[in-house]
Amino acid sequence: MLNTTTRNYPRHAVDRLIRHGLHPVLARVYAARGIEEPDQLEVDWSRLIPFERLKNVSLMARFLADAILARKRLLIVADYDSDGATACAVGMRALRKFGAIVDYLVPNRFEYGYGLTPEIVRLAAAAAAPPEILITVDNGIASVEGVAEANRLGMQVLVTDHHLPADELPDAAVIVNPNQPGCDFPSKHLAGVGVMFYLMLALRAELRAKGVFDFPQREPNLASLLDLVALGTVADVVKLDDNNRLLVHQGLQRIRKGRGCAGINALLQFAKRDFRRVSAYELGFMLGPRLNAAGRLDDMALGIECLITDDEYHASRIALRLDSLNRKRQEIEADMQDSAMIMLERIFSSPSIPCITHTQHPIPKEPDNHSLSLFDASWHQGVIGILASRIKDKFHRPVIAFAPGANGELKGSGRSIPGFHLRDSLDIISKRYPRLLLKFGGHAAAAGLTIRDCDFEKFRDAFEQTAQSLLGPADLKRIIETDGDLDESEMNLELARCLAEQVWGQGFSQPTFSTRFRVEDQRVVGQKHLKLKLRKQESRIEIYSRQKPEPVYDAMLFSRTIPLPEVIDAIYRLQVNEFNGSPTLQFILEHWLQPDI
Repeated sequence: MLNTTTRNYPRHAVDRLIRHGLHPVLARVYAARGIEEPDQLEVDWSRLIPFERLKNVSLMARFLADAILARKRLLIVADYDSDGATACAVGMRALRKFGAIVDYLVPNRFEYGYGLTPEIVRLAAAAAAPPEILITVDNGIASVEGVAEANRLGMQVLVTDHHLPADELPDAAVIVNPNQPGCDFPSKHLAGVGVMFYLMLALRAELRAKGVFDFPQREPNLASLLDLVALGTVADVVKLDDNNRLLVHQGLQRIRKGRGCAGINALLQFAKRDFRRVSAYELGFMLGPRLNAAGRLDDMALGIECLITDDEYHASRIALRLDSLNRKRQEIEADMQDSAMIMLERIFSSPSIPCITHTQHPIPKEPDNHSLSLFDASWHQGVIGILASRIKDKFHRPVIAFAPGANGELKGSGRSIPGFHLRDSLDIISKRYPRLLLKFGGHAAAAGLTIRDCDFEKFRDAFEQTAQSLLGPADLKRIIETDGDLDESEMNLELARCLAEQVWGQGFSQPTFSTRFRVEDQRVVGQKHLKLKLRKQESRIEIYSRQKPEPVYDAMLFSRTIPLPEVIDAIYRLQVNEFNGSPTLQFILEHWLQPDI
């Protein structure tokens, strides 16, 4: 069942933030997310953590500066997700401005898999003009064999990554990764695109010291890359600590002022979003999925080309293709979700409980399992990560979904819950069963792996055994934190606008509120959504003392057509609805429960 709790916050922090001029609700929200001092909210460029704090970044900058001046051929080896694509675009745009001879290569996930593999190295070496230096972005920290192959073939490797390292590091010329041993960079949650941006800052400083820029006006303005940094940071769902929020804020400001690159502007147009009002939500839920669709169903080179072109017509043509791929991805995902739910209902052999989230699917009775490992021969390898995320959200269990790979292998993508470090759990399994995992890697919350198809049941049992050893009963109860109730005086367009201007995301979640409403009216719109009229449920004393009629609020519940009960406990967020150019307040319901009354 769904459990809710109100976030705690220190009263002294709220008072301090209010005295600083913040809206009382916003002060409460910020204090609940660990903000105690007003200067933590400063997003001025001067507060960016200096690049010198990032281990080896100055060393790699000197290496690259010498290579550029020696006219050596560089090749960026990217990852096939939004973070990898934006990191590649940052590198391509900046290095070209610095006069480098640079190209890029992004592995096709279906042919080569993830990272700098020996196969990708050999593919790069087979080019008509082979690169002399390989630069990984958003990958490479686990590429021990790939780096060894590059060294054997006479190519030097520079690794830029942010993933957690294994016990053995690759024998690269230089490694820049905030999570590598000995790095005291304060923002351990820097995305791959953030690491690449920091490297470009260091490289510009090195080239400046070498006298490459004769006049200040010839020095490239790297702030022009911040729209890409913001997109990759939000889309990769890294924690938005103070430094990441600064980067995202600066990037959003550029987009809102019409200074975004042609590709981002084109993606916004196909998402039907106004660039002047873009927020982190649009980056994460509108642009990110369209960009990721290229890597999931086609070739991420398509997404990278969209981000590095300055030709608006060309960017628009590519964005149209990305939009089409994303629609296809949604259809595939819906079919996979349907088959997964049927599979789970059969596994649990129990009746469904009422739907308590925004989803249309009924949810089977809470499973006894501590984990879920799922496989279907018809599932698409590029979409299993999304499927795992959806199932994880429904059951609050670590989930790994598998799809067929090549040569009798299964490709798995996992998503986890708080308290269960997914990459570390796979590491435990690899040590207990040395030949079970062919390869694996990832984060605490997400990971990928490859196994033999004949080992699925063995892996499922090993994963369940590991989950049982690491997760207690309390860990398996999903608790949704909210920011409490709102007074009617606070339910207004002003607060919605104020919240929309802030940067929200992973680890700094968008505020949601919990209120009991009476459903005054509801109807289906767009054939799959509920449009609601809600009135706040009040106590009898409040009703008797009221001088004016109770206000009625517009609300939307997406992906549901089944009518709601008369009274609900709703978890919702505030939104500015810009329909027909007239802004109005609207609630977006994320979850609901029928109270015992």
